[in-house]
Amino acid sequence: MNILEVRNLCHRFPDGTLAVAGADLCVAEGEFVILAGANGCGKTTLLRHLNGLLLPTGGSVAVDGVSVAANPRRARQMVGMVFQDADSQIVGETVYDDVAFGPENLGLTRPEIDRRVAGALEAVGLSCMEDQRPHLLSGGQKRRVAIAGILAMKSRVIVFDEPFSNLDYPGVRQVLRQILRLRETGHTIVLTTHDLEKVLAHADRLVVMQKGRIAKDGPPEAAVRGIDVLGVREPHASRNGMTLTSWLN
Repeated sequence: MNILEVRNLCHRFPDGTLAVAGADLCVAEGEFVILAGANGCGKTTLLRHLNGLLLPTGGSVAVDGVSVAANPRRARQMVGMVFQDADSQIVGETVYDDVAFGPENLGLTRPEIDRRVAGALEAVGLSCMEDQRPHLLSGGQKRRVAIAGILAMKSRVIVFDEPFSNLDYPGVRQVLRQILRLRETGHTIVLTTHDLEKVLAHADRLVVMQKGRIAKDGPPEAAVRGIDVLGVREPHASRNGMTLTSWLN
């Protein structure tokens, strides 16, 4: 069953720029999809339609069969997004406050909020940091706080926009492990990245965009071949006929 359905999506910004030009994308529940493409190809614009941060100029986007445009509040509860700049997503004075922000806006009771926050922080390995100031954490820890906030909302789909950007090697490994744990617990994952080496071995599909359209879509080992012509660096292993391997090995 498809949890995400993007049909002939078009988005034109007020300045006239056509950022997405007739994109079609379906994602099955529990699937792990990587969305790649050169800068300006429309990846982030497409992602922002999945939970109603942007609404289509043309076409449609549905989450679990319900139009995002018709019910953006529902879409935002079902589809959580981790932004490239983790600091822009932090709103609380403490880690607890930040993770509790979403559930509080749902009008949940304090015991339910406490339960959700505790469970989310435990899931990302930050239970001991609930009183810490999030802006003072490392880059990898900030991303995990953002993930915890999404888990506290009980989002079924988690969207990552360049989750490894500006992270050092330990931070990349922390975030990658967390993404894989989410996949193991049944979450649907859509992730954009310029660095396929780090994560492609774990994905179910690779989707490549070019000029606002889907240019390639298929199993990673097949779809990755020759993508240099689409402005995406093909991983060294694929270029040399080797099997894609995990960064965590």
